[in-house]
Amino acid sequence: MAVFTPLTEAQVRDFLLRYEIGDLVTLEEVASGTENSTFFVTTDQQQLVLTLFEQGEQEELPFFVDLLDFLAGHSLPVPGPIHDKTGVALQSLAGKPALLFPRLPGRHPHDPTLSQCAAIGQTLGQLHTVSRHFTGSRPNPRDLRWISANHTKVLSYLNADDQALMRDELDAFEATFGTDTALPQGALHGDLFRDNALFDGDRLGGLIDFYNGCTGDLIFDLAIVVNDWCTRENGAIDHERYASVLGAYLAERPFTDRERALWPMMLRMTALRYWLSRLLVVYVDPPAHTLTPKDPAQYRAIVKARRDLELPALPA
Repeated sequence: MAVFTPLTEAQVRDFLLRYEIGDLVTLEEVASGTENSTFFVTTDQQQLVLTLFEQGEQEELPFFVDLLDFLAGHSLPVPGPIHDKTGVALQSLAGKPALLFPRLPGRHPHDPTLSQCAAIGQTLGQLHTVSRHFTGSRPNPRDLRWISANHTKVLSYLNADDQALMRDELDAFEATFGTDTALPQGALHGDLFRDNALFDGDRLGGLIDFYNGCTGDLIFDLAIVVNDWCTRENGAIDHERYASVLGAYLAERPFTDRERALWPMMLRMTALRYWLSRLLVVYVDPPAHTLTPKDPAQYRAIVKARRDLELPALPA
């Protein structure tokens, strides 16, 4: 269960008085997520999502509010936070920082169609285009510096082959990205897996969970999407899905020559980023609750496939 701070109807009813969004009808705990307490709130006017922030760098929450306000203001399908009667979005409830959002329609796509892949590519391209004008800043918390600083924590849990794989990949990344890469920058979602998108059929209902959002290399964000949305069980690229995502993205934002040159290595680096983060959760810093950690072996296979198999180029 992903509700770590239970709320009563009376607490939420009083909380809603800060807004002009109607009276409480139902309150439902959401049994998903890994870090925060989430509730579905229905009033006599609309359906909402209430999030209590349990951990993480809470002083950075204003950045996420500003980013979501900016993207929603540019008509991106994101849940712009609801502001209270005085214009404030970030609140406190039960001693925890709290945000209230509109509830977006749809379900997470388990086996995405080509139309869904095209929709996610188009929307990410639009997001990256407008986000280059976003003035907020938050350094990427899971970039190469993080990989370099944390990979030694898991090496003792790996066999010799996997230790060599991780070290060799890190050496390749540091040789490639160790100096200024001159890649286009902007605001990133930072974790746009399938379970952070909602679809009603092939229609994109919205992108959610921006709490890995940051500013950095735009193709870092795109590589995360490709590694999740366009990958077969053995780690190889699904070329039809790849073409759908990249073709739709390209229609919104062209790639630079530097992005084309560094794309294969970015796919490899973002794959290692998730292999490492999953290993850390399993062996070093397990969650303080009963949620099952995701299997690191999935991203180990993707790391090997990105290294050993020929990767498709960015489309022209």
